[in-house]
Amino acid sequence: MSGHDNIAARAGALRGADNTSLLKAGGVGGFDEDYERKMHEARERARGGGRNEVLEYLDLKAANDAARTRGVEWLLELFTAAAGELNRAGAGLALARTDAHRFRVGNSTMVGPRLVLRRGVRALTVEAGWPRGPRDGIVRGGGLASALIGHFGNARAGEELLLVPDAHADARWFVVEKTGARTELQPAHLRRHLTRLLD
Repeated sequence: MSGHDNIAARAGALRGADNTSLLKAGGVGGFDEDYERKMHEARERARGGGRNEVLEYLDLKAANDAARTRGVEWLLELFTAAAGELNRAGAGLALARTDAHRFRVGNSTMVGPRLVLRRGVRALTVEAGWPRGPRDGIVRGGGLASALIGHFGNARAGEELLLVPDAHADARWFVVEKTGARTELQPAHLRRHLTRLLD
């Protein structure tokens, strides 16, 4: 099966499943609700026209979008929870979240939430998402989603992340090194970014 999604279907999980409402579990905003409505309409047209191959693709896309949503929310929740712990210890971090944010990774445009942690003039930004339409491009490296972690005024301290499907779990985040090598996201990565924000 070819197309925008590059993840092979898990036949047993997708066969006959109605995955159109899976995105709702991730707490989607207005942008994603419109996207989900359009996907539902496309599924109905495919079903009505007997286009089983299109229906299978849309089921796969819905399953992948649900995995993307869970992965993105998990990443942002990790930073939000850590900021909460630091604030309880007196760090004085301000948090701001923007949904349906657009950002560039390579030549592609990702769409998803952005979380900004501020302390004085310092800011740590976490952007995570995936392309929503053909014009947005692709997620490189066979990933489901991409993320950028950035520090205001210190571009070299930032990292690019890639959400990669996993046979034993939904998906896992990896740090993409400048060389292209991948390292699984560890608590040490999170601590390093938060320490830089607080110093």
